[in-house]
Amino acid sequence: MERKEKMPLWVFLGLMSIETRKGAMVLLWSCILFGLACIPLMFYLSEWVDWTWVAMMVVISVWYWMCIRWVDLNTGW
Repeated sequence: MERKEKMPLWVFLGLMSIETRKGAMVLLWSCILFGLACIPLMFYLSEWVDWTWVAMMVVISVWYWMCIRWVDLNTGW
C-alpha cells in the first residue's frame, strides 16, 4: 500500500505490504483464528504456549481492524 498524504504512520505500518482489502481481511482473520487456537493450547502445551500469545494476537487483531476501518473511511483501497 502506498502512503497517502493524510494517512497516519500507524495505518501505513499496519498495512504496508498489503495491497487489497481482501488481503487485509485474510490477515485479520488469521490473527483472530490463531489467537483462538492458542487458548486451548495454553492448557495442553503450557511449556510452549502461554497467555502472552493470546494477548499479543488480540492487540494485533485490534490494530489491523483499526487500520482497515481507517482506510475504508478515509482513503479507500
